[in-house]
Amino acid sequence: MAADPAVPATPPVAEALDGRRLFVTGTTGFLGTALVERLLRCAPGAHLVLLVRPGRKRTVEQRAQREIFRNDCFDRLRDEVGGKEAFEALVADRVTVVAGDVATDGLGLDDHGREVLAACDTVIHSAATVSFDSPLDLAVEVNLLGPSRIARTLADLGVAPHLVAVSTCYVAGNRRGAAPEIRVDDSPFWIDVDHRREVEAARRVRADAEAASRSPENLAAFRAEAVDELGAAGGPLLAEKTEQRRTAWVKDQLVEAGRARAASLGWPDAYAMTKALGEKALGEDRGDVPVSIVRPAIIESAWSEPVPGWIRGFRMAEPVIVSYARGLLSQFPGVPEGTVDVIPVDLVVGAICAVAARGPAHDDGSPDITQVASGSSNPLEFQRMVDLISAWFTEHPLYDRDGQPISVPEFKFPGRGQVEGELKRATRVLTAADKVLSALPLRGRQAEWATDLEERREMVDRASTYVTLYGAYTECEAIYGVDNLLALHADLTPDDQRDFGCDPRVVDWEHYVREIHLPSVVKHARVRTDGRTGGSEARSTRLRRQVLSDTRQMAAFDLENTLIASNVVTSFAWLASRRLEAADRRTLTLRLLAEAPSLLRLDARDRSDFLRHFYRRYEGAPAEELFADSAEMLSELILTKSFPAGIRRVREHRALGHRTVLITGALDFVVEPLRPLFDDIVCTRMTVAPDGTYTGQMTEVPPTGESRAQALYDHAAAHGIDVAEAVAYADSTSDLPLLEAVGFPVAVNPEARLASLARKRGWLVETWDKAPGYAPPRLPLSRPPGPRRERLRVPGHRRPERGARRWKVGP
Repeated sequence: MAADPAVPATPPVAEALDGRRLFVTGTTGFLGTALVERLLRCAPGAHLVLLVRPGRKRTVEQRAQREIFRNDCFDRLRDEVGGKEAFEALVADRVTVVAGDVATDGLGLDDHGREVLAACDTVIHSAATVSFDSPLDLAVEVNLLGPSRIARTLADLGVAPHLVAVSTCYVAGNRRGAAPEIRVDDSPFWIDVDHRREVEAARRVRADAEAASRSPENLAAFRAEAVDELGAAGGPLLAEKTEQRRTAWVKDQLVEAGRARAASLGWPDAYAMTKALGEKALGEDRGDVPVSIVRPAIIESAWSEPVPGWIRGFRMAEPVIVSYARGLLSQFPGVPEGTVDVIPVDLVVGAICAVAARGPAHDDGSPDITQVASGSSNPLEFQRMVDLISAWFTEHPLYDRDGQPISVPEFKFPGRGQVEGELKRATRVLTAADKVLSALPLRGRQAEWATDLEERREMVDRASTYVTLYGAYTECEAIYGVDNLLALHADLTPDDQRDFGCDPRVVDWEHYVREIHLPSVVKHARVRTDGRTGGSEARSTRLRRQVLSDTRQMAAFDLENTLIASNVVTSFAWLASRRLEAADRRTLTLRLLAEAPSLLRLDARDRSDFLRHFYRRYEGAPAEELFADSAEMLSELILTKSFPAGIRRVREHRALGHRTVLITGALDFVVEPLRPLFDDIVCTRMTVAPDGTYTGQMTEVPPTGESRAQALYDHAAAHGIDVAEAVAYADSTSDLPLLEAVGFPVAVNPEARLASLARKRGWLVETWDKAPGYAPPRLPLSRPPGPRRERLRVPGHRRPERGARRWKVGP
């Protein structure tokens, strides 16, 4: 839209910003990144000071480079200035980064930061916790107190630059009809709330939740949940998971407290509530600082600047759109004829820049309001948006893992309560089925059943979360006035309307949704958009190539159910039955079968305790004979139960020059025949009595759980190996410490729990089969030795042989 020639135009935005120093917060976020890019590209005379919170491992300069300037948002500017080096020189010349945090009094600035802030002409405050499920206390500290902290810090410095505070249209709350560009407390529907008491209450809720989370009952529940998820993963990992559960519980309490408090006051969530109270607090605490407030609606991908469709992260609409395209969501609360008030990010950036260039609108510096929304001037109806999305995904469907196109369902608009009820029922059914499958001893391909079911349950949980978070917004029937916005745009020169335009009427919704937004959403969601099964490299192929790279340094292997389909019980049964008579062999078999359930429970609870308990059975066994018998067991049992692909993998690593190490809880005489395969073997050993028999007691802590990971660290340190370049193969959650210790974990024939974790974490999963054509005996018993060989008998048998040595093979 051209400016009216009869109305004197304001100075061009770039000219007004020339020579100014702008202090900007929130620049690592979606809106902040786009704002920095526009100011650098279209206001070449402006100098930017970016407030960045220090990271745990990175300086603020490193965070700025990594999280702001490496973003593809700056690709256009990089090309325009002549490449990477020229762009870096531009940033070094026009950008200053200071450490600070708007959630801290005084903004956490050091003396240098305060000095830099004091020299700034304009402050643009866009930092916020924008999540709709933020904990109440975090939303209070950042959204409510953040703007006031900036104003108070400026007052302490004795300066009064123009403060442009970014808020949200949803400060109007759950209202219907017109929501004009007025201060929140000027609304006839405003409920007067003391924001200071809300701050105190939020902090008390945090303290109360923290205290409650540490009650014995809750800690026991968190521990039980950790065990249920990780099984016998070892003390440190279970402790870490328990603490994660505790902190998640505290967050949930604070999220629910925020949601409940917001609902009681007429806001959809704590985000909108704290933003509204933040505006009120800023009006009271601003002192002499002139203030302008910019309120965007739902910010989505760019209309044209810096390029059409630019987006960072998943906004509000993207998770719902992708879930619908995947066939997960067929209904969502909302009013079909209602307005979905979305606004492209570049129009919001244009409005912020124009307001900053214009300066305060009121002579007394009191807050002026500019709402950046589309609903009143260029409405997009919910039904129309859904029709556009449905048509687009019908023409461009997503594909499932089997390469089949996903048909999008007919979308319905029931009430929020109905949708939440149906999703809760689905969650209960899937959770019950998941528990049943998780309790079964499923491995490898069978474990994928449980993994697929869990993934489905998580998808339903995710859909339920979307309904809870966004349902209130899709049902919102407020219409946000934009008179000030349109006037702001009209006062711009034609060139500024091109570079800093903010008129929502320019958006052609059909073109935007079909040609700009949806292609961008699909690209950033990294979903499957074709049915090809062989056209692109499979993810497993890429991961396998990484683990077999010649840059790897070590490969660590578990044994049981990783290289062989066997376990310590199987080995014991074979060795113990080697010198038993027929009757005693039957007795041994029956005992082991009867004990199987209790042994499985003990193994699932604590692998180390299980080994200590089970290895007591070797008390009195002759060490020399067991070593001899184990050599025969290699060919008769171990190799017949081995996974040929696993044996080949060990040899592949050795051929690549990787150091191979077997780390297992199996006994030394059982694994001794495998020594030619490995450079080193870490295993369990038992003490030997003076008469040459085993005592049934281990010489040291068996390599299970965290001790297995420690063995890996010790071995790597002894040989100068970087564990980040190591590979580990294992099958159970009890091996998680080992798998997490290396840079390249591989889950082999995983049990259900590990299969699920491996999929979530993006690990390579290998399914190795036993040699085809071999049918092993049902019971892992050895063939009886010849008549000349000595036989051992189970103690208590009615016909003991006179003078025979006894080996206690019973429990």
